[in-house]
Amino acid sequence: MCGELINRSADAKKKKKKKKPKKKKAAATQTAPPRVGLSKIYRNGIFPVGEEVEYQYDTTSRISSAEKKELERAAHADPETTYSDIRRAAEVHRQVRLYARDNIKPGMSMTEIAEMIEDGTRALVEESGLESGVGFPTGLSVNEVAAHYTPNAGDKQYLKQGDILKVDFGVHVNGRIVDSAFTLNFADPEWDTLLAAVKDATNTGIREAGIDVRLCDIGDQIQEVMESYEVEIGGKKHQVKAIQNLNGHSIAPYVIHGGKTVPIVKMHGSARDETKMEEGEYYAIETFGSTGVGRVFEQGACSHYALSQQIPEKYNLHHQTARSLLKSIQKNFGTLPFCRRYLDRAGEKNYLLALNTLVKEGLVMDYPPLVDPQAGCMTAQFEHTILLRPTCKEVVSRGSDY
Repeated sequence: MCGELINRSADAKKKKKKKKPKKKKAAATQTAPPRVGLSKIYRNGIFPVGEEVEYQYDTTSRISSAEKKELERAAHADPETTYSDIRRAAEVHRQVRLYARDNIKPGMSMTEIAEMIEDGTRALVEESGLESGVGFPTGLSVNEVAAHYTPNAGDKQYLKQGDILKVDFGVHVNGRIVDSAFTLNFADPEWDTLLAAVKDATNTGIREAGIDVRLCDIGDQIQEVMESYEVEIGGKKHQVKAIQNLNGHSIAPYVIHGGKTVPIVKMHGSARDETKMEEGEYYAIETFGSTGVGRVFEQGACSHYALSQQIPEKYNLHHQTARSLLKSIQKNFGTLPFCRRYLDRAGEKNYLLALNTLVKEGLVMDYPPLVDPQAGCMTAQFEHTILLRPTCKEVVSRGSDY
């Protein structure tokens, strides 16, 4: 009993001691290469806001309207339109691309470059199934190839001095995809004019975009700006042409092409889409320029794929391997685009015949590389994602680089 009383007395003394306040953990800083998840850097869950721009044609003072501010507050709280998810994805994009822009060099294989970007994206977004991860395959299209090239397993292509490289990658959080692209010039500095033309055209599209703006009107302005540029190479002038069969697009949850198209050329007659942009919508404003014919065609080995959005409830697949692959695609990617390297990463083997069967049956869509056929031409691309908020337009992917 005495021993018990002594122990209780000691316990009482311990209780009287004041507890020292716990030190708050300092926010982590990013590494090089980037591998620190954003939740460790932004511990309060508040991510940087993109560039906020007043609507160019606003006649209702949206930016100061109490009604619109209340709509925006409600939208921010709505899980279907969570600004936080979008901004988290955008900050991942900014940090990964800043490292990539400084470290992509001639002599690197396309697989090295793709993995540099994708490894950084997965780490920073803290990849978790279909809740967060890579938004679509990393596009690394070179020279006359404008879009939809990423290396397959065993690809032997290397970036060379003299190449112009388009880098197009996406990040998603809960299906909210941030889609942004840039171009790097490792060729003659005179080609910088091509990059300047396309960047100017993209910024024109961003400036013209807004609530109640007709999609066709944006294309008019983009083409006018882009085609005002000429590139002079070796004493010969080349007009920069907007690639007429490529365009920007709306973005829907887990769907990179959300249904509306933003043209980058002037459309005529029945092709002129007078559909208007609407409040709350989310767009990728992207433009492509070429010194070639200004039109692209499918050419080369396919690497990009996506589950069809029109899969019937009942379908006949006679091959067990095709049925198994379809289930794997639905589980791992849903309606997000994927590439063959991602199937490899998911553990799929000897799947090419099954994949081609799914494409043939219309259950999976294939997207081969898009190439301007004129020999010796060059293409460039710039792209940003914008959010049409009730009070203003937010260029969510804008950074210090472009």
